[in-house]
Amino acid sequence: MSEQSLPDGVRPENADALPEYAERVLDMTELIPPGRVMTYGDVAEYLEEGGPRQVGRVMSLYGGGVPWWRVVRADGVLLAGHELEALDRYREEGTPLKEASRAAAGHLPRLDLKRARWDGDRRPQGHGGRAQGHT
Repeated sequence: MSEQSLPDGVRPENADALPEYAERVLDMTELIPPGRVMTYGDVAEYLEEGGPRQVGRVMSLYGGGVPWWRVVRADGVLLAGHELEALDRYREEGTPLKEASRAAAGHLPRLDLKRARWDGDRRPQGHGGRAQGHT
């Protein structure tokens, strides 16, 4: 992992421990309820640190032990190389999907982000702002 792929102040892999930022991303991932998703950008916004690429990097390196299928692309396209496993999990959890058109590559559905997106039951309002409760 390059230092450019993590937020400022976050060091690359430490042989003894998971980087703090990675722990925070993985902890957030475990909070996402079954049947709901957050985009990579949503997770970064919720944590008020990093961005979609940094969250994606953490998930690619460390996400195998958490419900990785609940952190998704902003366009709802299923994770390349893991589409069928993710699709099975979405169907098992009742995650809202948009069925694919016949013209869609592979005829795979997309996530219905309008219905499946979870905001962590709050959205940050600036630095240290009070939380709003809504889903």
